[in-house]
Amino acid sequence: MFEPQGSGFFLLLIVVFGGLLIWVALARQLVFRVLAACLAFLPAMVFGVAAVNKFYDYYQTWGGMINDLTGQGSIPKYAAAGTGTNKQFDKNIGRVTSQAEDAQVGYLFQTSVTGVRSHLTRDVYVYLPPQYFQKPFRHYKFPVIELLHGSPGYPQAWVDVMGVIPTFLSLLETHPKDAAVLVMPDTDGGVRYGLQCLNDPGGIQDMTFVARDVPEAIARIARVQPPGRAWGVAGYSEGGYCAANIALQDPNGYGAAGVLSGYFAPLRSQVPAGNKPGGRPLGVNVFLGHPGLKLLNTPQAYVTRVPINEFLPAFWLAAGAEDKSDVIAAENFRQLLQTRLANVPFMMVPNGRHQGSVWRAALGPMLSWMTPQLAQQAVRADAAAARVAAARMAHHGKPRSPHVATATKKP
Repeated sequence: MFEPQGSGFFLLLIVVFGGLLIWVALARQLVFRVLAACLAFLPAMVFGVAAVNKFYDYYQTWGGMINDLTGQGSIPKYAAAGTGTNKQFDKNIGRVTSQAEDAQVGYLFQTSVTGVRSHLTRDVYVYLPPQYFQKPFRHYKFPVIELLHGSPGYPQAWVDVMGVIPTFLSLLETHPKDAAVLVMPDTDGGVRYGLQCLNDPGGIQDMTFVARDVPEAIARIARVQPPGRAWGVAGYSEGGYCAANIALQDPNGYGAAGVLSGYFAPLRSQVPAGNKPGGRPLGVNVFLGHPGLKLLNTPQAYVTRVPINEFLPAFWLAAGAEDKSDVIAAENFRQLLQTRLANVPFMMVPNGRHQGSVWRAALGPMLSWMTPQLAQQAVRADAAAARVAAARMAHHGKPRSPHVATATKKP
């Protein structure tokens, strides 16, 4: 009742605002009237913010709002992203958590990735599904879905606002073989910015971080498929644009893309002044003077120019039925995609606008559509790798370990 969208919370704000107005009217001393008038702005301002939150149906709990806006929570940290091996990672995780519990509900952790190419350092949230800890999947390299948040937002919004983990667990109850690792990177570097996963010609290389650095770092440590068709990318709002743009530009890095209320042409970006983390946000057109780059980063235009001999990832689209601009944009993009793809699912959520309830409603169907495809790609990739390994063994014979060959017995 008193959560951010609760009627009790709105009623409390009205009562407080009304009480302060009465104080303004009845106070005899000027200083108290001015104080009451100033204080009345607070509940009025909070009411406005709460009304916007209710309209977009975003934050439903205070905890979710605080965790998302601060990027903090009780999620454990793993400090070795980008180093070590898959086996070492699995051992490290096993030391700090309960394998029996993880085999039932999975394991969520956060880590920090420093991009080899982009030189950006940001937090990334990773969810390992229950199957990651189960014996039948002990040697299985999992497919991956990279989930991109909107703006303003943090990757933890997928957990606190979107509820991706219970949604995914519900799916895996009936389709355990479709398990995938979920990777949720910080795409903007802070809630004040909206970088749209773009490579700024004169600044931050955001797409490089999201589409290259993060997949490569996660693949180095976790037991997952290398970047390729066993990877999917999905996002809502700004993250939906990111997913569409990245999937078209990097068709060898992803096999499927989910776009929830996304747009298909870049907007003005909110970038930090001087391209330095923490700088004040500036609204800029990062492609000003670069028409070729703007075309490349406009999915609704570039989709018709993707070379015919290039693989095109599968696409899944969703929009709130009451948001006409979102619906028209998705329908137009779908028509363009269907010149290359036989089937492009499009889900319209009834009575929905550009809001959280739409993205939560679409999340389950999108995962149900994407995970089987990625699982099939993972099986094919493992089979291909096994054939290559067998061919090498047959041709060269079993290689001797360099440690055995060079070892000497001490006197």
